[in-house]
Amino acid sequence: MKKDKKSGFSTKSVHAGEIRYNEYGSITTPIVQTSTFIFKNIEEIKKLAKGDLDRYEYGRYGHPTQFAAERKLAELEEAEDAVLFSSGMSAITTSLFAILTSGDHIIITDDAYKRTLDFCKTCLDRYNIECTVVKMCDYGAIEEAIKPNTRIFFSESPTNPYLNIMDLKRLMNIFKGKDILVISDSTFATPYNQKPLEYGVNLIIHSGTKYLGGHNDLLSGVVLGKKELTTPIREYLKITGGVIDPNSSYLLIRGLKTFEIRMQRINENGQIVAEYLENHPKVEKVYYPGLPSHPHHDVAKEQMKGFGGVVTFEVEDNTEYVLNFLSRLSIINIGPSLGGVESLVTHPATISYYNCTKEERLSLGIKDGLIRLAVGVENAEDIIKDIDQALS
Repeated sequence: MKKDKKSGFSTKSVHAGEIRYNEYGSITTPIVQTSTFIFKNIEEIKKLAKGDLDRYEYGRYGHPTQFAAERKLAELEEAEDAVLFSSGMSAITTSLFAILTSGDHIIITDDAYKRTLDFCKTCLDRYNIECTVVKMCDYGAIEEAIKPNTRIFFSESPTNPYLNIMDLKRLMNIFKGKDILVISDSTFATPYNQKPLEYGVNLIIHSGTKYLGGHNDLLSGVVLGKKELTTPIREYLKITGGVIDPNSSYLLIRGLKTFEIRMQRINENGQIVAEYLENHPKVEKVYYPGLPSHPHHDVAKEQMKGFGGVVTFEVEDNTEYVLNFLSRLSIINIGPSLGGVESLVTHPATISYYNCTKEERLSLGIKDGLIRLAVGVENAEDIIKDIDQALS
C-alpha cells in the first residue's frame, strides 16, 4: 500500500506494509520462517556485495515478515522509517548504544520505566556515559541539566504508573536549536492517541508487546523516526542481534489490523472505569489523564486523542488489604503487563519493586496501597462489577 495520509487509521492498520501480491496469493503476509536465504548463483552474491541487488541474506539482517510489520508501523506513526526489535528494552538499549559514545551525557526523567532507568544509571556508566535524572515535567530542571556534551534527552509520556504527561510543545522549545536528540517512549500513548513526531520529537519508541500487538502473545519493540537516525540503529541491531523473529512479526501484523477498534474500546473503558473508581468510597485517589483531577489533564486534552487503558489508583495503604483485593478478582487477571484484550492488574510494590527497600519504593512514589489497572476490551460494566465485588 502506498503512503496516503488521507486513508483512515483502520485502513492503514489493515493494509499498510502488506505484501499484497505475494508468491502464494495469500491474503495475509506469509511467515517466512527461515534463518538463511540462499542464492541462485555466484553472480547474485557479487551483485549483493556491490549494492546492485536488494534482497534478503540472513535472518539477523532482516526478513520479509519483519519488513512488512515495520512498514505498517511507520505508516501508523507517520514516520519515515521503523526498526523492529525482539523486545521494547532491546529497542531502547540498542538505540542508546548506537547513538551514544564515551564522554556523552544523557538526561532522563525520574519516572521512566524502571529497567530503562537501571540501564541508564548503571550500564551506561561503564562506558563513561554520564546520566542525569530529572523530575518529570520539571521543565526548569530539564533545562538546567543540559551540558555541552548532552547528546540525548529521554522521557516517557504518559509515564508508568502515575500517567504523567509531558507538554511536548514546551519540551521542544527547550531543545530548539540544540544538537540534542529528544527520544520519547510513547508505549502508553500509542500512535493512535498521540503523535510526538508532529511536535518535533526525534525518535519514538514503543513496546510492541503492549497495545500494538494487543493480545499478550508476543514480545517486540520498535523505534521510529527519520531514516538518517534509524539507519545507524538498524546497522547496530545487525551487530547486537536483538532481531524480531518471523512468527512474532506475523502476530504483530495480525494484532495491528484491529488496532483502532481495540484502542477505541480501551479508551472508552479506561474513562468509564476511572470515573467509577474516583467516586468509590474505598478508593482514595485515581490517576488518569482523562479526569479533570489529573494534574496534566489540560495538556493531555491538547495533545492526545484518547487517554488509554491504564488507570492507577490508591486504596488503603496496607499490603495485606491490596493482596486480598487482587485475590478476589475473577475477570481481571493479575499480571505485570498491559495493552492486551484482557484486563490486567498489578501491585507495583510487590510485583515490580520487590527487590527494593520500602524507603527506596516510597522515594519513587510507590506506596503499598498503589494499584495499576490496565483495562482490556471486556464490557466496562463487567470490569466494574469485578472491581466492586473485590473492593467490597
